[in-house]
Amino acid sequence: CVRHWVPSSRLCAIMLFFLLSFSACETEHNKSMDMGNQHPSIIRLQEIQKEVKSIEQQVIGFSGLSDDKNYKKLERTLTKQLFEIDSVDTEGKGDIQQARKRAAQETERLLKELEQNANHPHRIEIQNIFKEAQALVKEKIVPFYSGGNCVTDEFEEGLQDIILRLTHVKTGGKISLRKARYHTLTKICAVQEIIEDCMKKQPSLPLSEDAHPSVAKINSVMCEVNKARGTLIALLMGVDSTETCRHLSCVLSGLIADLDALDVCGRTEIRNYRREVVEDINKLLKYLDLEEEADTTYAFDLGQNHSILKIEKVLKRMREIKNELLQPQSPPELYLSSKTELQGLIGQLDEVSLEKNPCILASVHTYVDLKEALEKRKLFACEEHPSHKAVWNVLGNLSEIQGEVLSFGGNRSDKNYIRLEELLTKQLLALDAVDPQGEEKCKAARKQAVKLAQNILSYLDLKSDEWEY
Repeated sequence: CVRHWVPSSRLCAIMLFFLLSFSACETEHNKSMDMGNQHPSIIRLQEIQKEVKSIEQQVIGFSGLSDDKNYKKLERTLTKQLFEIDSVDTEGKGDIQQARKRAAQETERLLKELEQNANHPHRIEIQNIFKEAQALVKEKIVPFYSGGNCVTDEFEEGLQDIILRLTHVKTGGKISLRKARYHTLTKICAVQEIIEDCMKKQPSLPLSEDAHPSVAKINSVMCEVNKARGTLIALLMGVDSTETCRHLSCVLSGLIADLDALDVCGRTEIRNYRREVVEDINKLLKYLDLEEEADTTYAFDLGQNHSILKIEKVLKRMREIKNELLQPQSPPELYLSSKTELQGLIGQLDEVSLEKNPCILASVHTYVDLKEALEKRKLFACEEHPSHKAVWNVLGNLSEIQGEVLSFGGNRSDKNYIRLEELLTKQLLALDAVDPQGEEKCKAARKQAVKLAQNILSYLDLKSDEWEY
């Protein structure tokens, strides 16, 4: 009977449980034995390396300068860990010496990377451009919100030029530079948006203060909101050291509370006026979150930013249209339908903060307009001045090259990038060789063609970066 006994399923489960428990206990015992066998100096080095590893991502993503508080904090932490590593006694043992050397090298590597991030030439370039924006804002905008000068076209053009130059600063895919460029661009574009919004949209004024006692209070809050705009711009651009984002947020929230407490007695026009003022305040509060946003990868990571993804979607379709247009047997109706669709894509781009990369809009517009001009020119059989004809020939070449540049998706090491760059340089040399022979129209045409070639070259350079918007 004993020989033929078969254990039940429950008994099998119990036996399996005990076997697994015993195996797990044995494994933990072996680990404890291994830890116990390790030299105390090795254990201490492992602890230090763990602490260094915990701040590695902060170092890699550091986007500030060497005088920033966070830089000094990270530098102190890493230097302290180096001292800790140096103080570990190796007792002359080779394995401990090697472990200490590896720990020191890793810490020194992070220290060097931190220093390189803060002093990278392109990081300094970003800072210098930002200083220009600061000077422009301090001269033109701060007095405007203090009841002084109005915003001029010169200021708007200057700010747009600064944004364009920032988009041309290369990051080489380096996280710290991406972050610094995005942070700087975001602040300057925020200032641009605040000014544009203020200039184009006004609340439902005037309302007579005799209509209701609440109107006087709303008008008073409006004055405070206008002052807050100037304060916010000064804060974003770092030209006001007397105010903080937290205090301004409290002030704006207090104004909303004051407006909510008003009794408008069911008057629709007063309620609408109050609502518009509240909306203006909420827009200003949104810009106060920029500092926090810049510390997350969502803002500047190509794969996470929704606006960038929309631009990429439009670009993909634009490349498809371009490939269709470049087919040898493209029918005329395809050109017309493609132009209509390209104009629609431009409309989509208008909704995705194009000021952060005006090159895209300019490139699409130029390509469409130049193709149309070249097509119309074929209809005229009149004799042209030789120099003028030479400029038009270059423009025809530039149109073909620009079509390739629009669809280019590689980097600077690609053979196609080098080829396109050489072709554009050749067109610039061809324009330099054109002799206008005193023809003013030819001089102007050559000047515009040179500008177009330079813009295409800049756009090609911009597209070669891993993160371009």
